[in-house]
This record gives sequence, C-alpha cells and structure tokens, in this order.
Amino acid sequence: MKIAVAGKGGVGKTVVAGVLASFFAEKGFKVLAIDADPSPNLALTLGIPLDQASKIVPISENAGLIEQKTSTGIGGVYRLIFTVEDIIEKFSVKSPNDVNLLVMGTVRSAGGGCTCPANAVIRALLQHLLVERGEVIVMDMEAGVEHMGRGTAKHVDILLIVTDPSLKSMETARKIHSLAVEAGVEKVFIVGNKVSVSGEAELIERFAADNKLLLLGIIPYDEQILRADVQGKTPLEYARESNGVATIRKMGEKLIERKM
Repeated sequence: MKIAVAGKGGVGKTVVAGVLASFFAEKGFKVLAIDADPSPNLALTLGIPLDQASKIVPISENAGLIEQKTSTGIGGVYRLIFTVEDIIEKFSVKSPNDVNLLVMGTVRSAGGGCTCPANAVIRALLQHLLVERGEVIVMDMEAGVEHMGRGTAKHVDILLIVTDPSLKSMETARKIHSLAVEAGVEKVFIVGNKVSVSGEAELIERFAADNKLLLLGIIPYDEQILRADVQGKTPLEYARESNGVATIRKMGEKLIERKM
C-alpha cells in the first residue's frame, strides 16, 4: 500500500499517519513513513526522541546531497538522471516501533523560492518510493491543497483526507478530493477527526454523503492524544490504549482488508 494523508492544518493528519505506520509495522509489514510537510513533526509522533529528531535534515534542504546527485560542474546546468536508491538507506531514521522515517521536505512550485536541483531530487525520490519499492508507505502531506497541484501524491493508491467538523476543514477536504480525482488517485477516503459533541459525527457523515465521498471512519476527540502532544510525547505510548488511537488502528485493519 502507498498511502498519503492530507487535510487542512491542525486536523490531526500527522497523528493519523503515525499511528497507521506503527500499526502496519506491528502487523509485520515493512513500513516507510515519509514526512512531506514543511513543518515536520512525524518523527516525534513515531517516538523518535527530540534530540535525534531535531538533527534530521530534510532531503530538500540537504545541500550536499543535492549537489552530489545533480552537479555537472557547469554553473546553471544540473543532471536530470541520477540514482536515488541509496538515499533511503543513508538518510532514513528507524523509529522505536520499526518504522523507517524519511523526512522529505516539500516539493515547491516554480517561482516559489526553491532551487531546481532540489526539486529534481525530491521528485525522482518520490517516483522511486511510490512506484518501484514494495513496502507499505505512509506519507504525511503538506497541509492544505497546494501540494496537490505539484503532483506530490500522484502515484499513491490510497489518499486519506482528514477533516474535523468545522466548515473550513470540510471545504478543504472537498477541494483535496476533487484534485485527487483529477490526478487519478485510485482510492480516496474521508477520515473524520476530533469529534467531541453530539451531532458532529452526523455533520461529517452528511458532508461525505452530499459530496459522494467514501467515509473510512470517525475518530473521537481524545484528551490523551492532546496531552501527549502538549508534553511532546508520542501517542503510540502515552495514549496507546485511548479511543482515538484504537479507532485509527481499526481503520488500518479496514485498509488491509480492502487490499487483500
């Protein structure tokens, strides 16, 4: 499975991505988690200690690697063809729950202040990861909708769009879904999150039904997950038996069943 997790900022997509990646690893799958958010937090969610996580340099910002892969020695000219297999082995970090994490950084649009060589490396690496490798991949996407226009999720076969019950969040989810369909993503699901009071689950269910979106499940608002975040701890340990984590793990079961 190649799974991307998207949604508006603050809806909890990183927690969903981290719990799913850990769940698949516990089930015996080889798992690679990709943090493609410009403000990466997936390392902490996966239980990688802060002192180690803070030293991770995103691939898109690794100037030495970018130069090694793309330099021709001629100013303004860079290579478009290069190998990327070694990047996973050299720069991925093993989490305590046997998930390999690769902090990617983000693919930026033309004119967005990026260097073309960095974009070339990231795009080639994503192509390799999502098309040629056989393990389960869970990718925590950049918040919002702009990344869909850059083709970041082009080769995933499952896109999970996380939304809370707010109108802005659901509107962002609707836009992401539309762009995903245009991009040819095979399976797109809505995941409701942070549902705390009566009627909020129904709001998300009605939103999914009205827009003909497949609803994978609804995660209850979870105080333990919030406390884990405030204290800088992973919910995989601090909130392992919480309702929220249990619900995400059940979604993992559903995804496995759908792929069998």
